[in-house]
Amino acid sequence: MTLLTLLTGLLLSCTSPQQDAPKVKQLTPNEFKAQKLDNKAVLLDVRTPQEFAGGYVDGAENVDYRSGDFAKQMQNWDKDKVYYLYCASGNRSGKAAELMREAGFKHIYNIGSFSTLKEAGLPTEGGDTN
Repeated sequence: MTLLTLLTGLLLSCTSPQQDAPKVKQLTPNEFKAQKLDNKAVLLDVRTPQEFAGGYVDGAENVDYRSGDFAKQMQNWDKDKVYYLYCASGNRSGKAAELMREAGFKHIYNIGSFSTLKEAGLPTEGGDTN
């Protein structure tokens, strides 16, 4: 076997997608509303504490993705639970969800932005919830 053949084989084995790797699923606000949440479900608001104080979806836990210790905090979470993440636009929740997927979490849903969840009629608390 030549060195080139060996290197090509190693490269392909490292870059091939895994068949059983969990995927982050996207849910619309209405799809999220239809979910049956139980004690294995965790709703995470990954915005800053200041954003969270301005209003949040009822039952959400605030874990600031930008805090610098998100990855450290998630090491203590149960990887078998179902996680629903949202932020201000869906961008940070997407990044946080991807980080969780890479860490071995199996059931991760990005449900988008707080404003779209609120507009869809999900119950909210804090801030001006009218």
